[in-house]
Amino acid sequence: MAKYDKADLQKRMNSTLEALKHDLSGLRTGRANIALLDTITVEVYGSKMPLNQVATVSVPESRMLSVQVWDKSNIQPVEKAIRSAGLGLNPMTDGPNIRLPIPDLTEERRKDLAKLTGQFAEKARIAIRNVRRDGMDDLKADENKKEISEDDRKRLETEVQKLTDEMIAEADKLADAKEQEILTQ
Repeated sequence: MAKYDKADLQKRMNSTLEALKHDLSGLRTGRANIALLDTITVEVYGSKMPLNQVATVSVPESRMLSVQVWDKSNIQPVEKAIRSAGLGLNPMTDGPNIRLPIPDLTEERRKDLAKLTGQFAEKARIAIRNVRRDGMDDLKADENKKEISEDDRKRLETEVQKLTDEMIAEADKLADAKEQEILTQ
């Protein structure tokens, strides 16, 4: 049974791109977006939980996020988690709701976010290259077991490299678009 599976490689590379899209959606561009709070975990009930498991996040207006905490005893931990997340947000408690006005981005913060975009893209490129390496290793193993010929291995390696190049180009395109969005607000 051959180890090489092009569909699996493609699926793994696509999931890397999806993870990159998710990471980039959490970067603040000056507009309210619920994905901004996706990475926040709150210490409640003796364990860390994602914010979306203790509260509802909504966007009542373009520059405001609203966090409705389900259990009133969790308001302080949620507020603390938002403050310490390093997003530059200043929570204002209003009963069971926490309002988060989205401040304008400073030039320095824009540059930091653009740098972070580059780091996310590099992480995705590395993950895609790791998938490529796995595919190449599988092809060599298949050739060593005499399941494919050397010519087939070389042809399939070219296919894997082409797929890798396409996925890396797509990751770069996503990162460049996000960087432009951040820097031109």
